[in-house]
Amino acid sequence: MLDRVPYNGGIPTRQISAENPTGEKGNACIWEPDPSNPFLPHSGTALNMGRGWKVRPFIKLQPGETAVLADIKGPGCINQFFFTSSHELDSELVLRMYWDDEETPSVESPIGAFFANGHDSAKHGVNSLPIVVAPRNAYISYWQMPFRKRARITVTHDGTKEIECVAYRVLYKLYDIPEDAMYFHAQWRRSTTSLTHPEHIILDNVSGKGSYVGTYLAWNALSSDWWGEGEVKFYIDGDDEFPTMADNGTEDYFGGSFGFSTFNSDLVWNDEQPFMTPFFGMPLAKTNNTVGPRKYSLYRWHIYDSIGFASDLKVTVQTLGVRFGKYRALDEDVASVAYWYQSEPHAAYPELLPVQQRWDR
Repeated sequence: MLDRVPYNGGIPTRQISAENPTGEKGNACIWEPDPSNPFLPHSGTALNMGRGWKVRPFIKLQPGETAVLADIKGPGCINQFFFTSSHELDSELVLRMYWDDEETPSVESPIGAFFANGHDSAKHGVNSLPIVVAPRNAYISYWQMPFRKRARITVTHDGTKEIECVAYRVLYKLYDIPEDAMYFHAQWRRSTTSLTHPEHIILDNVSGKGSYVGTYLAWNALSSDWWGEGEVKFYIDGDDEFPTMADNGTEDYFGGSFGFSTFNSDLVWNDEQPFMTPFFGMPLAKTNNTVGPRKYSLYRWHIYDSIGFASDLKVTVQTLGVRFGKYRALDEDVASVAYWYQSEPHAAYPELLPVQQRWDR
């Protein structure tokens, strides 16, 4: 959509961080060290260096606080978003993004899940095209996020303890956005499926035209056997009982096959094997978890195979296993993030679950 931009020189480029909260030209690293100033809580380390030497590299975040990470006047496009913190429970931090003064966010997700890390107790790396998670908790997004009038990014701390260290940066370019460019959206959901209705809704109530570009699942397997037979279904432009698109199994949709397993030297199936590629992968397959259920992280990015819709879209995944050669319903704990572009306005999202219901099992 905007792939010409990286190759054009001279486009004004800015970056917001704790060292330059506004992104203004020539406005980074301007403070004198002063540990008594609540605005400069980490500046004591720079006392021997003075102004211009890493005086405000990080911020603190208090319980109940919403920090505005970026508030940008458009038009332009966010090209990279980096976030890391010293907090261990990512489910307590909620990321929201707003475009052009809209009242409800276009992006709303616990921050770890947005970066394909939906398990508080089992964080892991990700090496893919639009999302990278590097050691230790370096969360990086390369989703392209165009805006015309304004872009605002916030993070809300729903936990009970002060977060000592938060680092972030938002890199963006300022230029006119084409009329047909759509806005980036992401939505988190979580449900426990049932034996009578083994289906998790990934996305629903989308109206307008757009393109679906990605799925992330944080899957807690509550049953003892294989869990990945369910189909991922896309209900497009008025589909009712039956979808237009259906994959042939959860593992197939996420780029694997035959249970994500491999043969060992004795031609015996091993447990599910983690793997990562630019467009799909399962970076976490914690099959021998001694505390709580088995945990899986799965991502599928529709970069070159986006799923277009003209009026509406719904996406679901079934939770099915197999035993004695027959499919069977499973009651599983599944959280998801859906990623898509669409024209505005968008429908308001379902109310985010309370923090206690976002904690990982």
